[in-house]
Amino acid sequence: MTQKTIVIGVIGADVHAVGNRVLDYAFNEAGFKVVNIGVLSSQDEFIKAAVETSADAIVVSSLYGHGEIDCRGLRDKCIEAGIGDIPIYVGGNLVVGKRDFTEVEECFLAMGFDRVYPPGTLPQRVIEDLRGDIGM
Repeated sequence: MTQKTIVIGVIGADVHAVGNRVLDYAFNEAGFKVVNIGVLSSQDEFIKAAVETSADAIVVSSLYGHGEIDCRGLRDKCIEAGIGDIPIYVGGNLVVGKRDFTEVEECFLAMGFDRVYPPGTLPQRVIEDLRGDIGM
C-alpha cells in the first residue's frame, strides 16, 4: 500500500488546536503521511504545502464559524497553482448561527469542496472517505 500525503490545518483566524491534533494523530495512525500546517492558516499556506509535498488531498478545519468566508475561492486558487483536481475536504463549525447542515453542505460543495463534514464528525468517517477518494 502506497502512503498518501494529506495537508491538514485550521483556516483563517481560528486557533482551535485540539481538534487539529486529534486529526493529525488519527490520520497518522491510519497510515497517512500528514503535513500539519497548524492553526491560523491561510489558503495560500494550504496550497503551498500541498504543492511542495505533492499532496493527495487537503483537509481544512474551521471551528470558529467563519469557514464560509475563509474558504471562499480555495478551489480557484488550487486551479491557479496547478493542483485543481486535488480533493478538498472541510469540516467543523463552518458558519455563524444555526443553519441546516444540508444548506451548509450545499454551499461548500458549490465552492468546490469534495466533502463537507458537520461538527462532531468522527475521524474514522473522514479516513474512510479519504481512502476511497484517493485510492488507498
